Amino acid sequence: MTINYPSKQSARQAVWDTLKAEKLSAFPFPPHGRIPNFKGAKDAALRLFEEPEWRDAKQIKVNPDSPQKYVRAEALRRGITVYVPTPKLKAGFLKLDPAKIPFDAINSASQMSRCADWAESVALKDLPQMDAIVTGCVAVTDTGRRAGKGAGYSDIEFAILRELGHDAVPVATTVNDVQVVGAFPIESNDLPLTVIATPTQTIRIENPPPPPEAIEWDRLSDQDLDDMPVLRELRAMKGL
Repeated sequence: MTINYPSKQSARQAVWDTLKAEKLSAFPFPPHGRIPNFKGAKDAALRLFEEPEWRDAKQIKVNPDSPQKYVRAEALRRGITVYVPTPKLKAGFLKLDPAKIPFDAINSASQMSRCADWAESVALKDLPQMDAIVTGCVAVTDTGRRAGKGAGYSDIEFAILRELGHDAVPVATTVNDVQVVGAFPIESNDLPLTVIATPTQTIRIENPPPPPEAIEWDRLSDQDLDDMPVLRELRAMKGL
């Protein structure tokens, strides 16, 4: 039975607790406080690439968290260029070009702690239109709602692309089945999901919530702009 939660934080806590209690989490431990790695993450990643938007993509954006390393690796094996935001957006975006990565180095290149030899920094103005996006989640619903770890980075990254004039594209996540819950409230800046891939099933959301069209600047503090210099760069580009 799926459970409805009164807040995203209560959904997160329940999922983290369940992953730990049922021994479904994978390194790094504990799952709490992060986008949790999970048993079956590789199977979920392979399942995702059965979906046409990801199977046929030429370039995708993938979050830097541990469970999606299998998504990054599979994309590179398929010749898909992968764009990765640096953790906490502190250094903007990186590009992983499969044409420049030896096939036997793909596993290393897909891990954020080991990708420095192959990753290239990408300026905002040079970010291309993505074909699809993959984001990390703590909890999700089969109606396309997602809860990340609470910092809002995936929402901001999507909104940055929208501010740059990019079209909205399908967004997927890979999670363990226990991370799919009944419901929780969302806000206007939250990134919606089109596809949820788990180790055992693929959930396609036909009518996801509307995606953000721009950054909601009033939600950001001066400290946020200091911590994520790419946002100050974007404001300067737009003359804000």
